[in-house]
Amino acid sequence: FNDSVNAEKCSILASQVNKGINDYGTYNHPVFGKIYVYETDGLGNFLLMDDANSPSLLSAPYLGYCNVNDEIYQNTRRFILSEENPYYFKGTAAKGIGSPHTGKDKIWHISLTMQILTSTDKDEITACLKMLSETHAETNFMHESFNKDDPSDFTRTWFAWANSLFAQMLSTLDN
Repeated sequence: FNDSVNAEKCSILASQVNKGINDYGTYNHPVFGKIYVYETDGLGNFLLMDDANSPSLLSAPYLGYCNVNDEIYQNTRRFILSEENPYYFKGTAAKGIGSPHTGKDKIWHISLTMQILTSTDKDEITACLKMLSETHAETNFMHESFNKDDPSDFTRTWFAWANSLFAQMLSTLDN
């Protein structure tokens, strides 16, 4: 086991992945500008969306892929936090990103938490905190997902991933 050899292999692989993203993983959206695509086959076909889970397009700066102020990321962020994203749901209880895994109209607490972790806008952070505080269905736990209009309609009574990310997010907030 040679750490320097493995580090070099990882560096080469990271460069190849980044080149693939730059060459095949972006799209010039007519409204949002150049954005990252969710999936591509490298042959010109792609899927424009984001999923509430992580890794996700929303989580790119959190995971260290890009800077939160990167122009392509900011364009992508505006796209995925809009109704142009087929998994962005807006209701009477909350608005946010859902997932094909939990179905239509179900917003994920992970996505609201990730929205906070990747935001530089205090008003957006406050709005997401308010939604998180009002959608736990009186359980004081974050769930996998909840209905955009009825937080008592949720999946997973207790979801460690969402709760852990929520706790981490709270520790990053300025007083």
